[in-house]
Amino acid sequence: MPTPREWTRVEEDCRKALELDSSSVKAHYMLGIALLEREEHAEGIKELEKAFDLERSAKRPGHLVEEVWSILAKAKYEEWERESSERSWTLQKLKDDCEKALLEHRFLDVSEDKDEVKDAVNDHSKQLELLKDVFSKAADNDTPKEVPDYLCCKITLDIFRDPVITPSGVTYERAVLLEHLQKVGNFDPITRETLEVSQLVPNLAIKEAVRSFLNDHAWAYKMN
Repeated sequence: MPTPREWTRVEEDCRKALELDSSSVKAHYMLGIALLEREEHAEGIKELEKAFDLERSAKRPGHLVEEVWSILAKAKYEEWERESSERSWTLQKLKDDCEKALLEHRFLDVSEDKDEVKDAVNDHSKQLELLKDVFSKAADNDTPKEVPDYLCCKITLDIFRDPVITPSGVTYERAVLLEHLQKVGNFDPITRETLEVSQLVPNLAIKEAVRSFLNDHAWAYKMN
């Protein structure tokens, strides 16, 4: 395992490499890892995202797509865990403060009249339910659920990293489909129609949908 000083050297070497070639996937990738090891998480994630996007947009994406994704997904999930814990604590404290304020307001407004007391209790109960609903919705994005099927590869059932669409209209994970074409045969795994590598087209709409979903539901990085 490299020492902190060695990771600093890796960072310096990668930055020099990027000065010569800003589109170097490997330089962005190794820089991202070095920054993560030095606990500069936000910057490390940015570099890994650059490496991931560059590799996916290459004319012939290679094995680095999966390699970069595995490190990036782990870093993004850990980032979500930290931020989610902070949000959860903040929401709970705010909820407790609001409930306390409602309770104090109820006692201030109640008179000796029994009907007024009953109405005040009912109003207080309704307000508590509304408050509970508001905070439940606020925490919704941090609650793991099922990833929508259309964002997952029909073969691996994992969320897409590098989706490509075939002439028959079916979207697959690129690496998985390429392996099928090389080892099984030149046909679509689902429709069985003849299929060549040259016919694969990046599914930009699904790629953007996945990006948007993960931005709002970073817990989904662990689904892989």
